[in-house]
Order: sequence, then structure tokens, then C-alpha cells
Amino acid sequence: MAQWELLQSLDNPYLDQLHQLYSQSILPMDVRQSLAAWIEDQDWKEAAMGNDSSKAKMLFFHFLDQLNSECGRCSQDPQCLLLLQHNLRKFHKEAQALPQGATVLAELIFNLLLEEQRILQQAQRAQVEQGTPDLETPMENEQVEIESRILDLIAMMENLVKSFTQLKDLQDVFSFRFEIFSQKKTSLDPHQSIEKQLLQNTANELDKRRKEVLDACKALVGRLTTLVDLLLPKLDEWKVRQQKACLGAPQDHGLEQLEKWFTAGAKHLFHLRQLLKQLKELSYMVRYKGDPFKDGIHLQKAQVTELLQRLLHRAFVVETQPYMPHTQHRPLILKTGSKFTVRTRLLVRLQEGNESLMAEVSIDKNPPQSQGFRKFNILTSNQKTLTPEKGQKQGLIWDFGFLTLVEQRPTGQGKGNNKGPMTVTEELHIISFTVKYTYQGLKMELQTDTLPVVIISNMNQLSIAWASILWYNLLSPNQNQQFFSSPSLAPWSLLGPALSWQFSSYIGRGLDSEQLNMLKDKLFGQDSRMEDPLLSWADFSKRESPPGKIPFWTWLDKILELVHDHLKDLWNDGRIMGFVSRRQERRLLKKTISGTFLLRFSESSEGGITCSWVEHQDGKMPIRSVQPFTKEVLQSLPLTEIIRHYQLLTEENIPENPLRFLYPRIPRDEAFGRYYREKINLEEQRKYLKHRLIVVSNRQTNELPQPQELDLDPVLEAQELKSQLMPERSLDLELEPLLQTGLDLGSALEPKLESGLEHTICMISQGMLKPDLKPELQPEPDLPCDLQHLNTEGMEIFRNSINIAEIMPHGDPLLVGQNIVDEAYSSCISHFDTDEPLMTSEY
Repeated sequence: MAQWELLQSLDNPYLDQLHQLYSQSILPMDVRQSLAAWIEDQDWKEAAMGNDSSKAKMLFFHFLDQLNSECGRCSQDPQCLLLLQHNLRKFHKEAQALPQGATVLAELIFNLLLEEQRILQQAQRAQVEQGTPDLETPMENEQVEIESRILDLIAMMENLVKSFTQLKDLQDVFSFRFEIFSQKKTSLDPHQSIEKQLLQNTANELDKRRKEVLDACKALVGRLTTLVDLLLPKLDEWKVRQQKACLGAPQDHGLEQLEKWFTAGAKHLFHLRQLLKQLKELSYMVRYKGDPFKDGIHLQKAQVTELLQRLLHRAFVVETQPYMPHTQHRPLILKTGSKFTVRTRLLVRLQEGNESLMAEVSIDKNPPQSQGFRKFNILTSNQKTLTPEKGQKQGLIWDFGFLTLVEQRPTGQGKGNNKGPMTVTEELHIISFTVKYTYQGLKMELQTDTLPVVIISNMNQLSIAWASILWYNLLSPNQNQQFFSSPSLAPWSLLGPALSWQFSSYIGRGLDSEQLNMLKDKLFGQDSRMEDPLLSWADFSKRESPPGKIPFWTWLDKILELVHDHLKDLWNDGRIMGFVSRRQERRLLKKTISGTFLLRFSESSEGGITCSWVEHQDGKMPIRSVQPFTKEVLQSLPLTEIIRHYQLLTEENIPENPLRFLYPRIPRDEAFGRYYREKINLEEQRKYLKHRLIVVSNRQTNELPQPQELDLDPVLEAQELKSQLMPERSLDLELEPLLQTGLDLGSALEPKLESGLEHTICMISQGMLKPDLKPELQPEPDLPCDLQHLNTEGMEIFRNSINIAEIMPHGDPLLVGQNIVDEAYSSCISHFDTDEPLMTSEY
């Protein structure tokens, strides 16, 4: 919205300041209002404070022309007030009489505009302090301003066409009168002097009209220049939003509005170009000394052509950046031999009725001169033709849907010939498009480029390639293919929102401030307390970070994949707290009742989620965590079913589910009930008992006691934070093969193993004992876990009435040749042991 329009919408106290300002000024408020748009388009600062007085003089004469035109418009408009006409004419005369009028007027208007801005800022500060929302957002203001300027251009163009028609008619009259006058050779005709005077008056009127038409063309060129200056920044803003949208930011509304504005501006420019061409033809028909058309038309046409070239070159854009169909959530990553899609659009929707437009695609037209930089060819057709019929229907859009890249291999060199300083996933390539555009005699070659892409040869490189795309588009506004030869540092103010976009775009819900703070602490450690710490590319994607010795991006991307494939609904509904440090976990759980649990991502494994809960035991509050569940486990058993049927065996082998309340105090079944599988009807008669998988952990009798949670002072808390950066203590991975082979390692490992609680996945049936059944049903301690809780109440009638010897007189054939002496039960065949035990909160 224009500055003058904003001033008029202010409250009365600020309007009073505005009236007082102009009551003390020689510039009437009527003049300011009538020429508001034109005044705000000019550079009064340069005219008032610059060293070149010619700019002030030029603005002064243009101001008088604008004022004169406005006076003429008011005289023809019956709705225009007589007082307004009087004020405009009066100031027109007063301005001409000013001593050093050009400089005085420039300084006057410049100071008035500054005072207006001061009043606006004062009003806006008052609105902020009072909490009053703005009537319109800045984007809406800009849209209204562009729309109003386009409407003004339409009106000005109509007036120019009308003036051109009147000029053409007047020139025909002059030509006719001149032809009649030139045919009379005698000077005795008494009417000859009258005809000569009439001819002279016609010539004077013709000269005046030519000047008016030329001034109208100048004013129209000025308005079109202002419109182009408004549109190009809007296009730059769209490109920035598109670049962020590629990284997962909220999607933009599209290019339809920009296409409408660009097309409207180009239409007026082409129309004005045609009018100037016709004016040039008129000037050839009638020539005279001092003709304003002689040099003025050529200058105006050059300015119009320059504006058209500027507008058209920027109007050719990549609407949809390259992406592979099966990885749409990660554009700008292409794989050799795989098809990818890209779309270009010309925002100026003007095409000759019989002219087809052909777009041609190429890659790395100006590659960097660096060692080992790979070169590629486009296998499929690199051209796309747009017919006028298709262009009128859908717009000037070129869809390339089946492009494929293949690497150029120098003779004698095999696969993987990248010996440059950058890895394959740090090598950036640019795809270019060119169009030979022709319209109304103007011929141009337009070119646009995609954002830099990363080309991989194996899908295993997709994750680290996406890290490169993320880093580059956050930090490099220019097409710099050598960016990763010396990558910039990323401030957290840019990196934090981008990490949240990864979740919001791919899963549905982004990261809240607490989750982002946890990631910030993990990345920066003690430096996270800085206002806007900086992170290097190596620390983000390459350098191993504690506690799991996994690069940060690898760890985060595995979590992203796990949530998308197995935990999407739980994440979007806020059931997973996710990114919680161990320190924060203890702080939250120790204030809750026994059995309160939360779900968080493991910091020491690639793509794992763990469940941590608090227990109250003899005044102590140990925090326990089951070892993380990875995608391999969740593919067989959903996390909701694990939580629902999780069993922890006590010393007496009595199973119980320790997970009772989801933090802060939501009953387990209330929090996860909607995700449970079909509930079992115990009254339904079935021929067979249904079975299911559950997770069972054993609480060992020699379990080490947990230390009591203490409130730490700030010094101890700092030491605790430092200790969190060290690797977590867990069962050494190299011991697993020895354990699987059954090697007895002796008592040397007992301290390390006794702090954990093994968990197994067991197959149980519906009739088996559940924690909520009657306590009279005690488990059989000598049976495996999948048989201990079998309900044998209905079998009691057989206990004393059947002799096994009568059924199998020769003994059990399966035990022939075996020692049937009673032994301690050592294994459970029906169990599917997982690789990892249930540990205390060490993950």
C-alpha cells in the first residue's frame, strides 16, 4: 500500500499531526494527494542532497508536467471539485515563480516524506505497544499496491491510445490543409492569409499534441519501470521460498499470481512498443524543426526494449526442481540411470499464434575446472516443444518427465573415477534450460538454471547426499559449484528450523522448542548456551559424536526413517517425546508416580526408540530403560503392542507390566488404546487358542541397586552435563559372538552383566496368565516361560485318575537313550531372543 494511503488510515491524533505538517508547508495537501503515486515513485533524496543539480531540474519539470496534466483531467471531470482545480492551478503558477524552484521543491518534498514516515512509525509503535494487530500484513499490502498500479497502467494506456488517435486525426487535418494551401500559387486570394493562419494554428496544435503524447509515454515508461522494480523482488522472494520448500519448509502458493502480474506488465510494454513504432511512422509523414518525436521516440523505445528484456530474462524460471519419483521428499538428488522430472515455466504468457516454442536442456554448461569433477550426458531427448494450442491452454510450461543421466567415462578408466578433493556427494551439478522466444518482432534467447543437484550412483548415498543439499541451500544464495571445497559454518538460527522441517514435511509434525534444545545441546555441548553458535560441515555430517560414536546427521536420519516407517501416527499425535536427554529424562520422571514412562530416541544406536520408566523402591526412584527397539523389531511387533503387553518378571516369576502412565499422567490404555489391534473377546468359544508375541524381561535377584536421585547444585550439574558427552556404558559389542557360541567367560563379566535385565520376545496364547487375572493362579516355576502360566484348572480331574505308564508302557519314545534325570531348565525353545538385554537408563 502507498505511503499516502497508510497515512489516511491512521487514527485522529496522527491525522492531526499530518494536517499540521501541511498547514505549515507551501505544498498544498491537495497537490500531495493528487500526485501521491508519482511523488512516491521519484528519488527525491538524490535530487535534494546530490551534487548533480540536473536531477533536481529534471524532477522539477516532470512535476510541472504532472501537475498540468492533473489540472487538465480535473477540468474535464465533472466530479472534480472546483476548489481542487483552483488549488492545483494556483500552485502550478507559484512553483514556477519560486527562486531556484527545482532545488527548493526537491528539498521540500524530501523533508515532507521524511516527516510522513516519522508519523507512520510513531503510529506503528503505538499499535505494537497496545497489542493492536495490523489491518493488513506486509504481503497483502504489496499485493494491493501491485494490483492498484496495474489498474493505473490500464487507465493510462487507454488515455494514451485515445491521445494517439486524436494526434493521428489532427495530423491528417494538418496534412490536408497543407496540401490545399500548397496548391494555391497566387497571393491575390483574400482568404489565403486566413488559411495560412489556420494552418499555422494547426501546426502549433500538432506540436503541442506530440509533446503531450510523448510526455504520456514517458510517464507510462516510468510507471512500468516501477512495476518491474516491484515484480522482480517478488520473484526473488518466491525463489527463496522455493529453495526452502525443497528442504521441507511449508509449500508456496505457486506461480499463478506472479504469472498474472508478469503477463500484465509485459502486455503493456509490448503495447507501448507498438505505439512508439506507430508514432515513429507519423513523424516521418510530418517533419518540422524542433519536432519532439525526432529523438524522443527513439529514447523511449530503447527504454521499453530494455525493460522487456529485463522482465523476460527473469520470467523464465524452474517451477519444479529436479526430483526422482520414488524420492519426492528429497529433491535435487539424482541417480545415474534413474528417471527424474523437472518443470520450467515462462511467467510472461504471451505466444505468437503460429509460433512453437522449443526448450532445450543441458548439464554443466560451465563446469568448474577442478580435478576429478565428473561429467554427465542426458540420455533421453533433451528438447521439448510447446505448441500455441497447448500454451494457451496450460501456460508456457515445459514438463521434462523422463530425463536420465549417464556418466561420461574417459577411455581406460573404470567406475568411481572421482579423485578430486570433494566426495561424490559434495560434487554439485547444474542443469540449464534455454528457450528461443519470439513475440511481435522481438527475438530473445532465455535461459534458466536449476538449483545445484547431487548425482549419486547408489541409493546408499542418498542420506549423506541429502545432508549436502540441506547444507548448501541453507548457506549459499548463489550458484556456487565449488561450495564444498570450503563450506561455510551454519548458525543454529538457520539449522534448527531446517531440522524441524525434516520431520514436518516427511512425517507431519515438526520439532518443538524443547526437542530443538536437546539437539542443540547434542551438537554444541557447552557452546549451546551461546546466542547463535556456529556448526561446521564436518561436525554435522562426518565427525563421530558421543555417546554412540555416530555422526550427528546419520543418527538423526535413521530416526527420521524409523518414525516415518513405524511410528508416524504416534509421532503426529504427540505420544513420543523423542528427543530427550538422560538428564532431562531423570528430571521429568523423578517427579512422577511409579510406573510413569516416556518414549525417547536412543542416542547410542542408529534408529532406535526406547521406553524409560520410574519405579519407587524403598525411598529410591531408579529410572529404567529397555534397550532400544529398532526397525527390525518393529517390523514384527508394533510399538503399541509392545507397550500394551510388555511383561517384567519379578523374583517370583510373577509377570507385571511396569508401564502404567504415559508422561505426565495419562493412563497407558487411554494414550495408546486407539492404536491397539482388535481386542480379544474372552467369552468367544474358539477351537484353538490365539497366540501373540510379547516382550518379557527378567528382573534378576542379584540386580545392582540404583543410586538415589539427588538434587545437584549448579557445579555438579555442569559436571553431569560434561559426563553426558562421554560414550554410554553398555555391553561391549565384541562380546556378543562369544556369548552366542556359548563360551563361558567366567565371573569376570558378572559385574557388567548383572546391571541389565534381559528381555525376550515370547509366543503366548490367549489363555495364558495375564497380570490382571486372579492371584490364585500361580505359575509353575519348572516350566518354560511360554508354559508357566498355562491355566491347568480344568486338568485337575486327570491328575489322580490316569497313569502315564498305562498310556506309554514302554516309556516316552522321545526320551529313549537320553538321561532323564531332573536338570535345571536352561533354555526356552519357543523364545526368540533379541540381541540386546534390558538395561538401566544408559541409552
